[in-house]
Amino acid sequence: MIADVLSIFGIICIAFTVGKITAKFKLPAILGWLITGVVFGPYLVGVVSMDIMNSLWYKITVKVFECFAGVMIGKEIIFKKLAKTGKQIIGITFVQSIGTFIFVSLVFGILFFAMDIPLYPALIFGGIALATAPAPALSIVNEYHTKGPVTGTLIPLAAIDDVIGVVVFFTVISVVASVNGSDSVSPLVIAASVIMPFVIGIAMGAAASFIIKRTKGGKLDFILLIVFLALSVLIGILTDIYVFGSFRINYILTGMAFSAALVNFVDEERLKFAFKCYAPVLSVSLVLVIVNLGMPLDYRLIAGAGLFTAVYIISRAIGKIGGAFIGGKLTKAPDTVTKYLGFTLLPHSGVSLVFTGIAATTLNGIDPSLASIIQGTIVAAAIINEVIAVIIAKYAFLWAGEIKTSAPSPTCHA
Repeated sequence: MIADVLSIFGIICIAFTVGKITAKFKLPAILGWLITGVVFGPYLVGVVSMDIMNSLWYKITVKVFECFAGVMIGKEIIFKKLAKTGKQIIGITFVQSIGTFIFVSLVFGILFFAMDIPLYPALIFGGIALATAPAPALSIVNEYHTKGPVTGTLIPLAAIDDVIGVVVFFTVISVVASVNGSDSVSPLVIAASVIMPFVIGIAMGAAASFIIKRTKGGKLDFILLIVFLALSVLIGILTDIYVFGSFRINYILTGMAFSAALVNFVDEERLKFAFKCYAPVLSVSLVLVIVNLGMPLDYRLIAGAGLFTAVYIISRAIGKIGGAFIGGKLTKAPDTVTKYLGFTLLPHSGVSLVFTGIAATTLNGIDPSLASIIQGTIVAAAIINEVIAVIIAKYAFLWAGEIKTSAPSPTCHA
């Protein structure tokens, strides 16, 4: 195990270096991190095997850093600032999420009808497609210090979008499984898996706030931030193991809920120092999360990518971009949000792969050939889409005028 831990540490260091090299070519560093994950994952060099990725210690490590990465979302969700745009963000999120689900489901429904394939997998494709993975876009926000209406909309949208994605996907899977005689996912489990990240994060954020407001500040604020974040992860893991029996809690949402509670209970100025000290932790967390996204991607599937993969990538892009455009128009969002927000929503490999695994398990008990279609299409699409999507997301921020040519790096001094 010690050798495996050292290997992971070495890969993270390599990812940082590859990210720097990628940035020299004016591409997002995240692309270098993702490629590093693919190269050292089970399907290429194999330094990190599937046995390691399935081990409890590795899964827990990833969950810790997912939670730590989620802090970036929550610390921007200050209710006083969102009071004017909250309804707008919810409106855009709902329209682009449900719009993507309907559009992708419809496109695959027509395709499957023409090919004499059962129609219900079309709904599964739609359920997988509507979800986004906030980490890739947020890493671009962190790298380029983006600031403006698109960034301000994207950050809270990422959290709401994940919730809608979980609800829609598990509802679809439950209906498909029950109609076709397979074991369905309990509605109670679905509800609990959506609610628990918020319950844990808000409770721990409120507890941390209570103590922080009664201390003198300085580095102690940063220490308390880390301690209560770690407690959030611990409670989440215990809940997953002893209540759900598997990892179902979204730890990015847990970190988001934690920091959202913190910034709404504690004065923003008071927390500036703690978040400056937290910046290096956030950077490492994002690298590890992105590298982990790349590891399970089987590059060999690119060669076999065919009609379904192309249809999935294109229809999902149309759903996200078109949905964000329509949502922006309906809610009278700024022009840059209406035009460019959808382009920042294209990355989604992490969430899509989790959903794909669940869908494949369900479909294996109904029709294994349909499970193969889902798996092959989504994994191939994840590899192709992720490379393209992170580049497009970077340019979306550039087109919106939210990437500055230079930005000061945060520092932490007592």
